[in-house]
Amino acid sequence: MMYDSILARSFSKHEQKKLRYGALLASLLIAFSFCFVFKPFLADLPALKLRLSMGVGLRMLMLDENSSSQKIYKEATITTSKSHHDHDHTSLKNTSNTLQVVDHINISHKIVDNSSTFHQLIVKNTNSHQLEIKEFVAKKVKPICNIMKRTDFCEINNEDIRIDGSSATVFIASPSQPDIYAENQSWTIRPYARKGDQAAMNRVREWSVKSVNDPKKLPQCTQNHSIPVVLFSNGGYAGNHFHDFTDIVIPLFLTSRQFNGEVQFLITNKQSWWIKKFQKVVKNLSKYDPIDIDKEKGVHCFKSGIIGLKRHGKELNIDPSLSSYSMKDFRQFLRSSYSLKKDTAIKIRDGEKKRPPRLLIITRKRSRTFTNTAKIVQMARKMGFKVVVAEADMNVSKFAEIVNSCDVLLGVHGAGLTNIVFMPENAVFIQVVPFGGVDWLAKTDFEEPSKDMNLRYLEYTIKMEESSLIQQYPVDHQVLRDPASIGKQGWYAFRSVYMDKQNVELHLNSFRPTFLKALELLHQ
Repeated sequence: MMYDSILARSFSKHEQKKLRYGALLASLLIAFSFCFVFKPFLADLPALKLRLSMGVGLRMLMLDENSSSQKIYKEATITTSKSHHDHDHTSLKNTSNTLQVVDHINISHKIVDNSSTFHQLIVKNTNSHQLEIKEFVAKKVKPICNIMKRTDFCEINNEDIRIDGSSATVFIASPSQPDIYAENQSWTIRPYARKGDQAAMNRVREWSVKSVNDPKKLPQCTQNHSIPVVLFSNGGYAGNHFHDFTDIVIPLFLTSRQFNGEVQFLITNKQSWWIKKFQKVVKNLSKYDPIDIDKEKGVHCFKSGIIGLKRHGKELNIDPSLSSYSMKDFRQFLRSSYSLKKDTAIKIRDGEKKRPPRLLIITRKRSRTFTNTAKIVQMARKMGFKVVVAEADMNVSKFAEIVNSCDVLLGVHGAGLTNIVFMPENAVFIQVVPFGGVDWLAKTDFEEPSKDMNLRYLEYTIKMEESSLIQQYPVDHQVLRDPASIGKQGWYAFRSVYMDKQNVELHLNSFRPTFLKALELLHQ
């Protein structure tokens, strides 16, 4: 109020208005002059912004699961000039000032299993406006170890592999990497191809596979090999003919056939009798005597190899969509290994006098055996078959010849039916399925595999009256009345009744149409 009264005495109202406008204009001129004078010094404040275009190449990289970390070091140099000042490129202002070095700024870091991605931005001062970006990247590569549903295996190429049997450890020497990758990778596997079956896997020695960066932590080699290695187990269910093939022999073929015999087998849980039983298979897959790695005191060194065995999902199967091999290749390998002569089953032609088709009836001693074998043989002969009765044993070579010589094979569900792998192409396979809901096993273990082997499949499921269980239990007992209730008690309860206590007496009149169908198929 005092200020206004003084102005009122000294100036007229018109003059007061002109004075206010002049003061405002003077203030604006002073502020503008201040900004213009001090503008160069404002550019050096720490909060400098750098705008990097997509073309700079600073990328956020993602990794898929199961990728192994193969570290690579990348340097990207980006050079800018004054002509880029007004464009959407890296912009650096006031080149006469110093830009401080920023070390180890993590822009992103993602870890998936054993894989890592690191990006580090390092900005260095140069008079030419040079921005240097360094990336440490875990590159997506084929993993060393493959963790699959039915098996685990580690495939190693062009590396320094050191195998210590005393500690059950496979060391893989990795090239030195930046400190950011100092952590070693490791896997634990049991080299037997029936993952998920705890009872089987508990009988398999556990092995560690370690990728080591520090050479000082590697054991010294005591024996060097110039050929690849395949390490696998004779544990699990080895000794059961079905599991010998589906868990070991077929996976071993699938894993090692590619080496054409130039491969060294290291066997953990080695069983001498198993090697003797399958000596022709082992010798035709490897030219070298297998080594019992569990008894070795030294360290065996290789440049490449496979720890564990490859396996596809189904039983007695090789999926050609997943491999360069098929079951046809495997069966040809068996015919060559065992010198089997017959490639194709007989084809019966009307009016031609040729030898009769050969029928093999596989018998069993302990359970699921035919109790009326003689009558079955008699009926088959009357229908025109030449009949052979035999039981599978440890002499695989001899039994393979018998199976290969026949056109039709008949047997009750069991491990002995695995010998269908030796049958000629287009042969007829008849599986007799015991009473009690064994159908799912019959289909999984033999029906589906036989079709992949180019065999003609027939099935006969027995009635309760054809089972010996009817003599052991009352008709109203749950074993006969409700087999599913026994199945709900678990596999061992189910097996103890329907697999271990049951024999079969075929009703000939009921079974006769199955033989007729087999003859019909041989005519086609």
